Parts: sequence; C-alpha cells; structure tokens
Amino acid sequence: MMMKRFSILYALLAMSAQGFSQTTTDDLKLQKWYLLDAEKDSTEGINLAGAYNLLQNKTATPIVVAVIDGGIDTLHEDLKNILWINPKEKPGNGKDDDKNGYIDDVYGWNFLGNPNGENVGKASAERDRVYYGFKSKYDGKTIDTSTLTKEDKWEYIMWQKAAAQMQINPEEQIEVMMLKAALSSLEKHNIVLKEEMQKEEFSNTDLENFNPQSARGKQSKTAFLSYLKMFDLKETVTNKLIITDLTSYTAEREQSLQSKTTAPIDYRALIIKDDDRDLSDIHYGNPDVMGIDPEHGTHVSGIIAAQRNNQKGMEGVADHVKIMTLRCVPDGDEYDKDIALAIRYAADNGARVINMSFGKSFSPAKFWVDDAIRYAASKDVLIVHAAGNDNKNTDTTDNFPNKYNFSTGLPAANYISVGASSDDHLVTPGKRIAYFSNYGTKSVDIFAPGYNIYSTLPGGDKYGFNSGTSMAAPVVSGVAALIRSYFPKLSAEQVKYAIEKSCSPLPFDTDRVNNPGGGDASMQELCACGGFLNAKAAVALAATLQPINK
Repeated sequence: MMMKRFSILYALLAMSAQGFSQTTTDDLKLQKWYLLDAEKDSTEGINLAGAYNLLQNKTATPIVVAVIDGGIDTLHEDLKNILWINPKEKPGNGKDDDKNGYIDDVYGWNFLGNPNGENVGKASAERDRVYYGFKSKYDGKTIDTSTLTKEDKWEYIMWQKAAAQMQINPEEQIEVMMLKAALSSLEKHNIVLKEEMQKEEFSNTDLENFNPQSARGKQSKTAFLSYLKMFDLKETVTNKLIITDLTSYTAEREQSLQSKTTAPIDYRALIIKDDDRDLSDIHYGNPDVMGIDPEHGTHVSGIIAAQRNNQKGMEGVADHVKIMTLRCVPDGDEYDKDIALAIRYAADNGARVINMSFGKSFSPAKFWVDDAIRYAASKDVLIVHAAGNDNKNTDTTDNFPNKYNFSTGLPAANYISVGASSDDHLVTPGKRIAYFSNYGTKSVDIFAPGYNIYSTLPGGDKYGFNSGTSMAAPVVSGVAALIRSYFPKLSAEQVKYAIEKSCSPLPFDTDRVNNPGGGDASMQELCACGGFLNAKAAVALAATLQPINK
C-alpha cells in the first residue's frame, strides 16, 4: 500500500499528512524547506545547494532510477523530459522488440493490467488475501510445522497471523460508525457552504473570511471549521480534498471490517487473470505506466528528479537522471509477485537506484521479493524503501518489504530504509520526527524530510504537498542518484555507506527528539545511523571513497 496510515486516531488528528495536496503557494521557503541548510537557512533540510557546490567542477554520467509505485503522469511538464525510454523498444508496434517478455515497454511496465489495456485500480488488503486464500488449506486442521518447507511454514505463519485478526472488534465498528457520521455531516455542510459561497472549492482561509447571511450558513461554517480545527488541517487545504480523502479512508475502514466476514472482490482475478502464486507466470500487464491514479508515483518521481533549471514548478533532488516507471501499487496492498518481477525488470534494464515507497504488514511470498533484492545486489543496484507510516517500531512490528533476507536472516547490503523527519521551526514546531513515521534501531537506517513535501502532481502542470515516509524515501533516492551519477564507479554498498555514515546528528541544543511511538528518544533509539540525511556531507564522503574492484 502507498504508505497510508491505518490508525483512526492519527487519521483524524492530522489528515493533512495523508496526501492532501495544494496546487499553489506563495511561501517559497515552505516549498523548498526540505532542500535547505540548517545553518544557513535555519531550516532542517538536506543542504542540497551545498552538495551541488561540491560537484560544480565534476562531470555527471546520466543514470536510471526506477520508481516502483502506482503510476506516473508521463505528460507532466516537469517530468516528461526526464523519463527513461527503453532504447531497444519501438513504441506502439505491438512487438516485443528487445525480447524481454514485455511488449511495447517504452517507459517501463504496468504489472497491474492486461493486454487489452484494462487496469486494476483497487486491491484488497494482503491480510484478507492471505486469510481467504489459504483458509481451506489450514483452517480447522492440525498442522505439523516440522514437516513443512521453510516457504510453506512462512505461509502458515502468515495465515495464523491473518486469522488472529479476523475477529470483529467492537472498537472497529464504533470507528466506522463515527467516520460515516463525520463524513455525512461534512458533506451536508459542504453543500450549504458551496451554495452560499458560490464556490465549488474553498480553503480553510476562504471559509474563515466568509460572512454567511443565513442561519444555516452560519451553522455550516461553524461546524465545518470545528472539523478543520479538530483535524489540525493546513489553511490552504480545500473542502474538496478533505471530503475526497475522508471518503476514501472511510471506505477503506468499512471494507476492512466487512472483509472479516466476507471475502473481498478479487479485482486481479477479474482483470489480470494470472496466477499470483506462480512467479513463472509473467505474461501479463501492459505498457500503460500512468494507470488509473498516478498521484503518488508522480509526486515521488518529482522529488527524485523533476527537471532542474527549466523555470517550472520545482526542482528535483538529482540532475542527470532518467525515471523508469514500474506500476505495481494499487489502491490497496501490492502483490509480492509484482514487486519481485519489477525489481528484476529494473535491475535487468539498467536502473542504478530503485525507489520503493510502499509497504504492508503481510508478505506471504517474502522469499520472492528477497530473492529479487539479492538479484538487484548482484547487478549493483541500490534499493531505497520507505519505512512506513504507522508510528510503529518495526524492529518488533512487521513491515514488508524489509532488509532481512528470508533464507539467511542477514540484512541486504544494498538496501536503505527511510523514516520521515520534519522541520521543528517551519513545518512542525517542536518536532523533528514526523509523528506518523515508523522507526527502529535495526530496521530503519536513516531519517529524511517527509512532512509537507512539495512536488509534482498529475495534471500536466500541477504541484502540491504530500507527507509520508513515501516522500522521505525519494529524497534519499535523489541523493543516492546524485552520488551515483557524479561518482559512477562507486558501488551500491559504498553509496549506502556514504549516505548513512555522513548523517547529521542532532544539533548541540538537544539530545532528544519526539518519538512517534510516544514520549521522546535519542536518534540512536530511532534508526541505525542515529541521524538525518545530509546531502552535502554524503557527497563529501563519497568523494573520498575509492572504487572497489570486483
């Protein structure tokens, strides 16, 4: 899943970090905060300008960064010129010119479609797929795990975990009732306000300045504002985006409740019709990398490499990058099979960095994904993964994919897991760690800006803010791409080393930060490197490393 929160408490208290977007802003510092320098700009960004100053006399080698996500707006003004184009494929001829098994894979591949051009938009939670998919195999039966293969034992463990979560919790029922009531109320007040304001879309600020003449208008204004304040939303967030996001979240929670008694619709079986439990069944998908909803992937891609110095909307972290698009993440949980095949596709087609801004709490075929990660390592590909938005310690709470190999138990040397930080002055006063971010001294490697990140949005020339570890990972991917393009002989492991060993510790004024799990903590308690991404320091360290001859 594209890193959305599941806790109703956090969804209601701060929905602004769940993907609301703004298309305009006058605050250029807020748009660029995550790129700025703590010392020069008093803003806790990554000091990207400092990194480029160190590189100004160096020549870059263009590299490919693969984005495994939900799709990308290939026509966006800030992205269309930086898209990877398969040099071995002739567009639109209906042939597999490069004989890689994918017909017309010009920009990459869409693993969520069929040859007729139909695409999967929604998918059920992996928990539900595991429970219903293996129910007949395990339910009510005595299983001697000593007779199972390692893969089958893992499958059984996943099923037991899913089965344990299928009991209906009264708190869930109350949660869904409250969400539906809140949504219904907001929708009614929204109708009144749109009519009286004569505007289809309005912001918090617009509503504050509106002076209703009727009693029902005054009532609706008061009620709507009370919701906005309770949700702690930004002034520029609009009514349309609030209703849309709350509608989506309510449907997600209601579906989660219903799936405990009724198997969800298998959209994959209806459209793709492959065997998702057979990794050798690879003849599916289509070249439509935009897909049904490319917002998330478009935003992620812009952070990494939106065209620099073209006097348009924004500038990505890295120059000299081409984005390879691999659509694998639906509205719902991604499939292990698609992720494994996408990683292999990226590695086989020249990607040097793979960004993976998604995750889930079940992974029945983790071994497929881990084998693909190991394959990517053999091709010297660096993988950057978002740590997740459940404010959990992933040292003790499952979040997949992860760096630990299924077969060996050892961490992958080509893998970086990224938590989300903020700016405790400009963005979230008093908080350096994004409240939603996962953390873990072993499972999370580094923190990078992931709150109120400005980037590209679908629509050709649209831009806006999103928050999540989904946004933090591409900041790291961008810096990794920057290093790999200017120091092309450094290995993936060396780039990982440069990024993590150069991380910035807390400034001298404090040795504690807010802990997303509650209370406070040292950075050493939250991630392996004990600090925050520093682009300048990473580039400076990379410049001292000697290539490793393999």
